[in-house]
Amino acid sequence: MVFSNIKGLLLTLAASQAVQAHTTFTNFFVNGADQGDGVCVRMSNIPSQATFPISSVSSPDMACGVNGETSVARVCPVNDGATLTFEFRTWPDASQPGSIDASHKGPCAVYMKKVDSAMANNTAAGDGWFKIWDEGYDESTNQWCTEKLIANDGHLSVALPADVAGGYYLVRPELLALQQADKNPSDPQFASSLPCVYVGCAQIFYESTGSAIPGNTVSIPGYVDASSPALTFNIYNQPMALPYPSFGPPAYESTSSSKRDLSARQSTQTEGLMPANCVLVNANWCGIELASYSDENGCWAASTACWDQCTDCYDSAPPTGSKNCPIWEAKCTAIQDACSAGNYNGPPNAGQNLTPALSSSQSLPPATAMTGSVEDSSFPQSSTVATATTTSTPTSSSTPAPSPSFSSGAGTSIDTCGSDNGGLVLAIAVILVITVIPAVNQASAPAQAVAPSACIDMLEGISFSILSNGC
Repeated sequence: MVFSNIKGLLLTLAASQAVQAHTTFTNFFVNGADQGDGVCVRMSNIPSQATFPISSVSSPDMACGVNGETSVARVCPVNDGATLTFEFRTWPDASQPGSIDASHKGPCAVYMKKVDSAMANNTAAGDGWFKIWDEGYDESTNQWCTEKLIANDGHLSVALPADVAGGYYLVRPELLALQQADKNPSDPQFASSLPCVYVGCAQIFYESTGSAIPGNTVSIPGYVDASSPALTFNIYNQPMALPYPSFGPPAYESTSSSKRDLSARQSTQTEGLMPANCVLVNANWCGIELASYSDENGCWAASTACWDQCTDCYDSAPPTGSKNCPIWEAKCTAIQDACSAGNYNGPPNAGQNLTPALSSSQSLPPATAMTGSVEDSSFPQSSTVATATTTSTPTSSSTPAPSPSFSSGAGTSIDTCGSDNGGLVLAIAVILVITVIPAVNQASAPAQAVAPSACIDMLEGISFSILSNGC
C-alpha cells in the first residue's frame, strides 16, 4: 500500500504552509516522561493552520485553541505535585527543528480548569480558569519568557500545586508574541495590533489528595481585553518601559486560608484510559488487537477489521503526524498476504506491543531555570526522562471514543504574524497525489484485499481543507 507515504507527504506540505515563525503545543512530559506526540492534547483539526495564532482575544478559541472545544480520546494521569513540561514546535510533526522564531518575544503562562469530565465537549471556554505560573520579561537575564523557551528547545516546565482537589482538568499553556504590538491596525496584513497568542490544552486526571478550590478564577475569553497595556507593550522601545505589565489573575498560591471542599475531590480515573488490548498508539488512536482466527473466513474478516483500523489511524492523526500508522499498515499487509497464501492462523505476533520507544532525540534538554510564580518550575534533567512505553499508564477494557477527523471547516485562527504561503506548490502536489494514487492502488491491490478507499477520501478532505482556507 502507498497511502501511508502520501498521508505523511500531505501533512508535511500542510505544515510547511504555516511554519514561518509560528508555533503550537504538541506534547507534554510528566516528571520527565514524554506522553507521546499529540497524546491527551487538543489540537487544531486544520493541519495547514495548526501553528497559526488565535485571531482575537475575544474568541472562544482563546481557551484551548482552534478545535479546542472538542475532546480527544485519551486523558493522561498525573500524580500529585508533578512537574509538567510542555513542548512547542514550529513543525508540529518535528520533521524539522525549531520551537518559535526568535523575533516572537513575549510572556508565557499556564492555566488550569477543573471539569467534571475532560472528555466532554464545549467546556473549555468560560469561567473556572486559574493561573498557576507566569513569566514576562526577566530583567536579571534580559530575556523574555519565549527566549528562554527557545533556549530550552521549546520546553516550558511548571510544578502543579499539590493541594488542589484531585480530578479532571484542562491544563493550558499560553505564549504571547509581541512583535506586532507596535504596528498600526491599518496594516492590511494584520487584523489588529494585538500580539500573536498561541494556546493549547492537555487533558489530565490529577491524582491529588488535596481539596483546595482556587477562588480567583477568570473567564477565558474575557480575562484580558485588546486595550490591556500587556497586549500593546512595545518591545522595540529603548529603553523598554519595564517592568512588563502582567495580565490576568495572580498565580495561585497555596495558603492555609485556601477554600477546601472534600466533595470536589475525585480519586479514581474512569475515562480516557488506554484500552487494555491496545497494541499500538498514534496520538490518541489505539490499535486494538484483532480476534484470533483459524479458518479462511476468519482470516479475511481480520484483514477487513485491520484495514478499518488503519483508516481510523490516518483519519484521526493530528498535526503531529501519523508516524506510527505505517506500523499498523504493515500488520494489515502481513495478514492480507497470509490470507492470500492460504495461511489462516493468526493474527501474527498476537498481543505484541508495537509502539516504538521514544528516541533519545525526544529527551528533554539539560535544565535551564525559568523562574515564575510557581516554586521549583525549572526544566528537569534529561537523565530523568522515561520513554512512553515504560510510563505507568492505567488501562481500561473499553475502547476510547474516536478522535475527530480532519475537517474542511474554517476555525477562527488567522495568520496575522507573517507566514510564507506556498499554496500553489501544495495545490499542484495534492492534485497529482489524488489523480495518481487511486489508479496505483487499483492496479496493485490483490483481488481480495480490502481497498483503503476511506484513506483516499481522507486525503481529498485534507487537500480541500487546505485549499479552501486561503493557503
